[in-house]
Amino acid sequence: MRSRAVIRNTLLAVMLLPLIGYGLLHRFSSMDHTFKAPTGHFYVVSTVAAIAFVLALVVGIAGIRMRNVKVTFVSLAYVSLAEVFTLHGLSTPGFLLHASSLPTAAAQLSLSLAVFWLWLSSMSSDRLVVRMLARHNVMLLPMWTLILFIVCSLLFNHTSWIHGEFVTNPWFKGAQSVVEIGLIGWTMRRYWQAYLAWGSPLHFMIVHSCGLLIVSQFIMVTGKIWQVSWWGYHVTLLISVIFMIIGVMRQYSAQDAAGSSLLRLFRANPREWIETCLSPNVRALIVTTEKRDAYTAGHNYRVALYALRLGERMGLNTEQLRAIALGGIVHDVGKLKVPDSILNKPGKLTPFERDVIERHPLAGYDVCKRLGFMKEELAIIRNHHEKWDGTGYPDRLRHDNIPLLARVTAVADVYDALTSSRSYRKAMSHGEALAIITSERGAHFDPECVDAWLRLAEEDQLFFEQMSGSDRGLQQDQLISSSS
Repeated sequence: MRSRAVIRNTLLAVMLLPLIGYGLLHRFSSMDHTFKAPTGHFYVVSTVAAIAFVLALVVGIAGIRMRNVKVTFVSLAYVSLAEVFTLHGLSTPGFLLHASSLPTAAAQLSLSLAVFWLWLSSMSSDRLVVRMLARHNVMLLPMWTLILFIVCSLLFNHTSWIHGEFVTNPWFKGAQSVVEIGLIGWTMRRYWQAYLAWGSPLHFMIVHSCGLLIVSQFIMVTGKIWQVSWWGYHVTLLISVIFMIIGVMRQYSAQDAAGSSLLRLFRANPREWIETCLSPNVRALIVTTEKRDAYTAGHNYRVALYALRLGERMGLNTEQLRAIALGGIVHDVGKLKVPDSILNKPGKLTPFERDVIERHPLAGYDVCKRLGFMKEELAIIRNHHEKWDGTGYPDRLRHDNIPLLARVTAVADVYDALTSSRSYRKAMSHGEALAIITSERGAHFDPECVDAWLRLAEEDQLFFEQMSGSDRGLQQDQLISSSS
């Protein structure tokens, strides 16, 4: 991961170089020639829009498959840029339409919408507006694409709806620029912090892409149409989109030179997904957590697979299984906030130490909501230690108030804990662990989940045999090697 100084210097160079070029053209007006080329303008705009749309499509499908609403919001940002910027190109004076205020309005609107969605992507996924939109994560991309198409079509055929005095008013343009720069500045700050924490290539490129959006906004509202300096914002927008493409490819293809990692994001099999399609951020979380606690070496992976099999046995749908896979594999990430002296203590914990341990679900919830995890995964992370009778932690939920996926994961978590060796006891046998889980039916565990678990144990003994013994080391080795 790059140092803060490198990031800062790179960002300054990316933003200042085009601004310096723009300033020099303004300073030496003899160089700032008028270059009126409606057809050329259309092709430049179409190139930017086409690339942005392809990027949006790929990122959007990945966001749906990965169940990450932040990724979906990034996709919506570039869908907005692509579609409305296409309207800007089609309405170029002298190309298909006569002179109107539509090109100016479309250019401003394309940037405003892109900035809005990028800003929303930087928010924690437990915010009300994010949770409301996340409920429709699968439909967001197609519905927003359709809405924009309808709006752009109407505006193209009714250019008189746009009032030129309003969109060209210096006060309006200034206020719009201040709001946009404020939002994009906040977005850059959040993604900068995320990059410093996790080292994600996508976060790094989003910071630079956002910086160029600021440059584009400035040139767009201060430049004079058709002059060479005015053409500059089209170039900076194109480079902004290219930065995002580079970020996406580096994020999802770093583990596979042929780029098949990105393609695997589109597959539907949850078990295959958990094996090969975890994002680098999630892999880093898992590996870091397991390095902190020797007991959890492979535990996260096994819990996810156990919970998947139980969920399949209970008839959960594909989206619920994906949520279990992702939530299960990071369910203990909050242990990163627990001191080593408590986390790896061989003896009995004091009441204070127990209280610290019992706060790890809240810590994990706080970490993962910043990475765009959806409410189902967040519920698993926060509530997998709740008990059916209400004596669990951290929220003391009981019965059906405990989210179903957390109840499923709780059985898998305890079974793996019982069948794993700890510093103070040896691993229990499969039969001993089943006996304890059965005895906790209706107390610790949801009776329905226990019944399904017992049926699974009876019907698929081979699965439990494969998950025990030497396979555990192999699973952990696969996880670490795929994250490196």
